[in-house]
Order: sequence, then C-alpha cells, then structure tokens
Amino acid sequence: MPTLHLPLRRPIAAAATLLLLAAAAEASYLDYGDALSKSILFFEGQRSGYLPQDQRLAWRGHSGLGDGSAYGVDLTGGYYDAGDNVKFGFPMAFTTTLLAWSVVEFGDLMPPPEMRNALVAIRWATDYLLKTVSQPNRIFVQVGDPNMDHNCWERPEDMDTARTVSAVDAPNPASDVAGETAAAFAASSMAFRSSDPGYSDTLLKSAVKVFEFADSYRGAYSDNSDIRDHVCPFYCDFDGYQDELLWGAAWLRRATQDESYLNYIQDNGKTLGADENINEFGWDNKHAGLNVLVSKEFLGGNVYSLQSYKSSADSFMCTLIPDSSSSTHIQYSPGGLIYKPGGSNLQHATSIAFLLLIYANYLSATSQSLNCGSVSVGPTTLRQLAKRQADYILGENPKGISYMVGYSAYYPQRIHHRGSSLPSIKDHPQFIACKEGSIYFNSSDPNPNVLVGALVGGPGEDDEYEDDRVDFRKSEPTTYINAPFVGVLAYLNSNPNPS
Repeated sequence: MPTLHLPLRRPIAAAATLLLLAAAAEASYLDYGDALSKSILFFEGQRSGYLPQDQRLAWRGHSGLGDGSAYGVDLTGGYYDAGDNVKFGFPMAFTTTLLAWSVVEFGDLMPPPEMRNALVAIRWATDYLLKTVSQPNRIFVQVGDPNMDHNCWERPEDMDTARTVSAVDAPNPASDVAGETAAAFAASSMAFRSSDPGYSDTLLKSAVKVFEFADSYRGAYSDNSDIRDHVCPFYCDFDGYQDELLWGAAWLRRATQDESYLNYIQDNGKTLGADENINEFGWDNKHAGLNVLVSKEFLGGNVYSLQSYKSSADSFMCTLIPDSSSSTHIQYSPGGLIYKPGGSNLQHATSIAFLLLIYANYLSATSQSLNCGSVSVGPTTLRQLAKRQADYILGENPKGISYMVGYSAYYPQRIHHRGSSLPSIKDHPQFIACKEGSIYFNSSDPNPNVLVGALVGGPGEDDEYEDDRVDFRKSEPTTYINAPFVGVLAYLNSNPNPS
C-alpha cells in the first residue's frame, strides 16, 4: 500500500515521444472489450459482506458479517482494498469516485451489460459508504486491525482477527476521508442519475452533509491519536487534507451546479494549495485530477477565476511529453510505461492514462490544444499516450506479459492476495487459521483461485517483473489501480485507434 508522496525523475530522451506515439498509433489487436469486462469483474473478488446469488467469482464466500456490531452499527459490505482483509475508508472512497467518474465520462461507450456491472460495482461501495456516515457528526473510517491482519495469511471467510472499528467524531477532523467520501457520493449521484434517480438523490444529499463535516472540522484523520496506529503507516494522510476539500467541492459543483461550490473552489484555491503538487493523482493526492475536473468548468464557461486550475492541468499534461520544455517530467521505463518510484507503479499508469483521455475530450470539445513550450500537443497525442499505457499493461511490453490477471494466455500466477492464494472455502471448507496459511504464502505454486481482472502493482523502472507473491510492491492488486482503468478501457473499446 505505497504512498504517492514521491519525487519526479528525469525523462527518457526527447526522441522517445516519437517512439511512444508510433507504438500507440499502430493498429491494435488487443481485446479491449474483454479487458473491460474483466476489469469490472475484479471488484466482485474484493467484496466484503453477504454475497448475492449472482456473484460471478464463485470461489469467494460471505465474510465480515459482524462488521460494526461491536459499535452497535451495521458496517457490513464494501471492499477489501488489496490483498488483505481490512476495509480502509480513504482508498475505498477514492476507488468509488474513480469508478463513478469512469461512468460519468465514458459510460455511454460501455456495452449495456458492462454499464450495469459498473453501476453494481459502484453501488457495492456507496451502500457501504452511506453506512459510514449514517450517524450525525461521525464518520467510520476503517474496519479491521491492519497490524493483526497483516500478521496472518488467511481467507476473508476465515478471518478471526479483531474487526476493530475506527471512527472520527466531531470536532475531531477527518477532512481527507470525509472530503473524498463527499466526492464519491457526488460523482456516484451523477452515475445513477438516469437509471435510479431516487438513489442518486440520496447520494447527493449525503454528499452535501459529509462535505459540511469535512469543511467544518478541518484536519487530517490520521492526526487523531485514537486511530493513528490503525490507519498509519498504511493509509495515512501524507500529502495533507486540503486537496480533498477542493476535490469534494469540485464534484459537488459538477453534480449540483450550485454557485456556492463554484465560489468555494474560486475563493479557497490559493489558501488550500490548489497549485501545489500538481503532478500527482491517487488515493492520497488529488491535485492533477482536481485540475482536470475543474478545467471542464473553465473551458465550458470560460470562468476566468478558474484559469489557474486550467494552467495547472496544462502543466501536468506537458510533463508527460518527454521533449516538451517542462521543468520536470514524468519518467518512462525503457519499454514505455509511466514510472514513479515507490512500488505499485500501475496505480500511476492507470490514473494518468485516465486523466489523459478525459482532458483530451475536454480539449476536443472546445477545439483546443496545449502549448508545451516549443511543442504543440493536441487531443490525439494525449489519447495515443493513454493508449500506449493501456497496451503496455495488457501485454505489449518487453516481457510480453499481461499485468491483468486472467487476460491473455500469459499473466501473473502468484499474486499477493490472500483469498486468491489459499484454497477456496468451496473446495476446502475446513477452517484455515492465521498462521496455517503461511504454507500457501510461501509456496511456489500458482494461486488456486484466479482473481480475474486484477491489475497487479506491475514492473519496475527496468520493465522487469518476477511472478512472486512475496514481492507485494509488484504482485499485489488494489481497487484503486483498477478503478480508473475501467474508464480507459471503456474509451478504447469504442476507439481502439484514437485520433
């Protein structure tokens, strides 16, 4: 579970832009539709709670059915964030926002069955998140003791570690988790607006309420001494809570068109550091996504006071062009993958590819291009850069491996994931205790259960990948790697050779 508070590296040689775009411009024979289906299916493997009869990954069973009972509240449901059995509210909310944004931007490109599956995946999260804010002036931010959980290797169906509930009560702050949860509700309200207007309205009302909590009691949730040891060092707020306030307000503006939220992002941009750390986007740092999201408002209505957000979005996009004159650049591996140090690298590649496609659409709709110093960059260039990342992930890389489990004939077999690596409860109904799972963790055998659609952490800066479940930085899947890739694949399935 790496953080995103990472330094940028120098780019590959300037001529690499031509190589990257040439590779992306080639006719693609990848099955984006199959990858899209599997990227959504993955979320069923991460489900906590009582599983429905139409559960498609049948090797999973019910789990966490008593979550919240010790606190007198129902906190069943939601997702395990990665290969463990803890429910972390901060990355779960971000995952939900990105899934919903995928539907908002690219849902009309999804085949109807996959649109339905995407909404089901979103609702599995939002139903849980609604429970976390069901009590006034309180937000439940986590279920499970990660230190105890990480000391075991057991199936979620068997877990007997403490299901500790972590909550933040006013006036203690939780601006980061609450702000991201507000964004998740607002974005999801838009995703459900046509298919379930009643549920959409419920989500939007909850977004308004939880944003008020986030803004009224400002501060990072991980600064609370009562819960710090449970959330850190796993999902601490490393980059500050300010970006989540702007992010939540921006999504509420998008969902409601209420002038008060427009005023909020106009008036608070400087004080909340909207122009800081603009080259990051992930569960902990929302700046690049914030700037892209708000740029739509600037481009559509030319609201001059939002120009700084647009300028920051432009600057970020230019860092992705190796031969632009940007003072800093995103690093690429020799094989063309966006790379940032720290592990779980595909979280960067998928989220950045997602932003590339969204920003390309915003620019295309207003017939604009970017001026990256001496290089003029149009929407086609951005789309082809995004396609190159997707194609690399799906197998067009130096090792010829798909980093999506279950896609193509060659993919990771030994992923760092408890449920996947242990015998299914359906095949082995006997209880497997905390330490009894170690034999499976240390085994060199492939995982017995295929977590279809899971994107692993991915290769290092040298394009190397060893299929080793012990190396969690490379072999562990997470929900927030997959979520933006849903949108990327939805676009590419309809536009396999973007122009």
